[in-house]
Amino acid sequence: MPLDPAYLAYPRRRHGYDHELYPWSNLHARPAVRWPRGSVALWVCVSLEWFPITPADTPFRAPGHMVTPYPDYRHYTARDYGLRVGVWRILDALRQAGVRASFAANAAVAERCPELIAAIRGGGHEIVAHATDMNGTIDSSLSEEAERALIAQTLARLEAAGAGRPRGWLSIARSQSWATHRLLREAGIGWCADWPNDELPWAFANGLINLPLNHELSDRQIVLTQAASAESWAEQLSDAFDWLAAEAERGRGGRMLPIHLTPYIMGLPYRIHALEHLLARLAARPEAWVAPGGEIVDAWARQQPENDR
Repeated sequence: MPLDPAYLAYPRRRHGYDHELYPWSNLHARPAVRWPRGSVALWVCVSLEWFPITPADTPFRAPGHMVTPYPDYRHYTARDYGLRVGVWRILDALRQAGVRASFAANAAVAERCPELIAAIRGGGHEIVAHATDMNGTIDSSLSEEAERALIAQTLARLEAAGAGRPRGWLSIARSQSWATHRLLREAGIGWCADWPNDELPWAFANGLINLPLNHELSDRQIVLTQAASAESWAEQLSDAFDWLAAEAERGRGGRMLPIHLTPYIMGLPYRIHALEHLLARLAARPEAWVAPGGEIVDAWARQQPENDR
């Protein structure tokens, strides 16, 4: 039975996308981006997560939440290890390599761990908003009023806990609703890191900037999900840096490599050495410009045509 011709009629079918959130753009066709130094912007982003011992599971269970019957102390304390032990090793590794990073923090982490927030800010690192806690997930089943309140509570609680007023936002599981990009902009957020569809920043139609945070190269994906070694993870990131540096050398403009870290994964004593060696090696490369996410966004934005006027 043939399809009714009306089945194929779609008013938004056209060159590009079927939405107007942001314009379609090929990386190779854009004007070249130049960083303050080097050709590859190296962005380290560390997730600081507070997992309530009882997952809400609404609208969905956040990655990393406890999975066995409650009280699930085994998984709960394994994640708590990241805040008590692992992140301090990561801070040491960043300091040794001279790297300033972004720390995507749940508001609950800032409230419960003031010494950690003070150490992060004292090290010249950046705080990025990462919801209230790991029950603070977003999707389109959440009402706009509830989502607006979650964003406002996150920012207010982070600021009250001494983390400053974040300019950047990372959603749990990089999940957004149809309204998130608008609500973030309304709340004064300048950039988010939820959409991993590029290797350079880009702007939504409403002016919110997206800083792509590649999930394929995260420690959670490679070490936890794929069960690869920390050395394999570091090798893949080194290979990615080599490729991006070579691509830039061919005259295609600056590139960006994000390194997404989870303290309870990479901060363990049998993995931290791989991070230390990777940071030392990449930060020493002449092609590398190492900066927090907000500085990368600013450097990119200054080169966009609308900012030349």
